[in-house]
Amino acid sequence: MPGDLDTLWSDLQNRWPENILEPSLTRIASVVELLGDPQRAFPVVHVTGTNGKSSTARMIESILRAAGLRTGLFTSPHLLSPAERILIDGEPIEDDRVLSLWADIRPYVEIVDARSIADGGPALSFFEAMTALAYAAFADAPVDVAVIEVGMGGEWDATNVADGAVAVITPIDLDHMEYLGDTTRDIAEEKSGIIKQDARAVIAQQEDDVREVLVDRCMAVNAVAEWEGSDFSVVERAQAVGGQLLALRVADQVYTDIFLPLFGEHQAKNAALALAAAQAFLGSVPADVAEEGFAKVTSPGRLQVMRRNPTVVIDAAHNPHGIAAALAAVGESMGFDPLIVVFGALADKDVTGMLRVIGQTAQSVVLWPPNSTRAMPMDELAELAIAELGADRVWVATSPADAIDRAVTLAETEQAYGGGGVLITGSVVLVADALRLLGGTR
Repeated sequence: MPGDLDTLWSDLQNRWPENILEPSLTRIASVVELLGDPQRAFPVVHVTGTNGKSSTARMIESILRAAGLRTGLFTSPHLLSPAERILIDGEPIEDDRVLSLWADIRPYVEIVDARSIADGGPALSFFEAMTALAYAAFADAPVDVAVIEVGMGGEWDATNVADGAVAVITPIDLDHMEYLGDTTRDIAEEKSGIIKQDARAVIAQQEDDVREVLVDRCMAVNAVAEWEGSDFSVVERAQAVGGQLLALRVADQVYTDIFLPLFGEHQAKNAALALAAAQAFLGSVPADVAEEGFAKVTSPGRLQVMRRNPTVVIDAAHNPHGIAAALAAVGESMGFDPLIVVFGALADKDVTGMLRVIGQTAQSVVLWPPNSTRAMPMDELAELAIAELGADRVWVATSPADAIDRAVTLAETEQAYGGGGVLITGSVVLVADALRLLGGTR
């Protein structure tokens, strides 16, 4: 059976890649209609934004599960296996269930594939197929609620065939500009499409232009909006072993002694957003439910410690805003001296912007392109890195193992009192490569 599953994942990933957005819901809508609209069998909390989507979605799901609900969680991308994307009650969907569900939905996927190709269009993309599989799995379970992270954008994202009872919007910044638009206002227009008629919208702090777009959308669809700052916030936070201790406010209620096993101010803000979203869905969240939900949160590939002495951390940040948040969290929580960054990125990302942010903090950068056809080649990456940091701070690795070995050696050789450390970042693909090399799991 594992071989059959490997074949299935290979077949699905050979479909049209998920990093390409084609503004149409026709194919996915046709599939779920043939399946009896499984996405309408359960209420949905829908999550979009630029950074923090996966972590926020995981926090929301954990709180709802702590409240006694049977939950579904759909996130992307995955690190080691596509099964990571579909969780039921906090666990990846079982192998035999994947194969059984795919056997059920495959004939309908093939019908839509054939129709689309006959009309001159593509077959379903990998992400569309995974979305259909997730909705079928959640309806079959059945779940009491599904927390759904968009793949890219919002309005035209395949997940948007569902109507979220609660729409959650993390901070919006520039990313995927080739598909979503050249300004944060354009990107906000696309992402605002998950806010549906008469829904609740729970929204993180945003730039003025973005906020204006989201206000207009909420007014247009009669959605009730809750905003970070006025309706919910982080009241206090303090460092704790393995994470941080938080006090969070939602409306007039303050939740104290919340332990979050994740690092960084950005994760504290994600926690406030998640708690407000859970309360918007449930009506109220008892303090013990919030405490249990947050204490059990995991976010693989997000400031995940892989080894000690020296410490090696991985983080899937892949744009300047995300890199800045990761570096701030590492500085605050781990205080590496020196900090050595292993960096690689996909060519369609703001590589110069990420390197510029890294250069403000890291002593040295070891370059290691991700194992992807979309990766920026080493020669181009090195040229940009040297331009931003100077040749004396840039090291070119000869292999993935060499990249980690060189970074660890630099951290050990040049460390001051308190110890050096290594951060591997710049791409989800790079983080997945590091997980495999360092023997990690999700």
